[in-house]
Amino acid sequence: MDIRLAALDDVPSILEIYNEAIVNTVATFDTVPRTLEQQQEWFAQHGDAYPVLVAEIGGIIAGWSALNRYSDRLAYARTSELSLYIRDEYRGQGIGRELLERMLREGKQAGLHTILSRIEESNEASLHLHRAYGFEQVGTLREVGVKFGRLLNVVLMQKML
Repeated sequence: MDIRLAALDDVPSILEIYNEAIVNTVATFDTVPRTLEQQQEWFAQHGDAYPVLVAEIGGIIAGWSALNRYSDRLAYARTSELSLYIRDEYRGQGIGRELLERMLREGKQAGLHTILSRIEESNEASLHLHRAYGFEQVGTLREVGVKFGRLLNVVLMQKML
């Protein structure tokens, strides 16, 4: 497996993985699949300060991770929100661990101080992964989302770099 900084050519694969999560999971609270143009715009908002990584196996993008701007207010410039998605058929193989470990190093190198992650409370695999890498639960947002006909709670996790 090769974990590397994402390139513009990776955006269609990132989009495919993300859209699958939109349609089939509560890992994201987006409910409408994104277009390629929307995902390209998202990618363009990243760069050195907010890296995007991909995990590539045999020429296939198996997963991706991004550090996203938390807020456009300048006092939050060193705070980021984590995204981490694995292609369905590659889940449970340790790819998320490797992506997260590398992303934490990238975030520190980019000068970030705090990483936040919002995780739907029934997503035990994601909660476990975050705890394993030192994220702490700092709150629960109750019934803040509706997806698949259910009201959903979100656990807010935080790690200081």
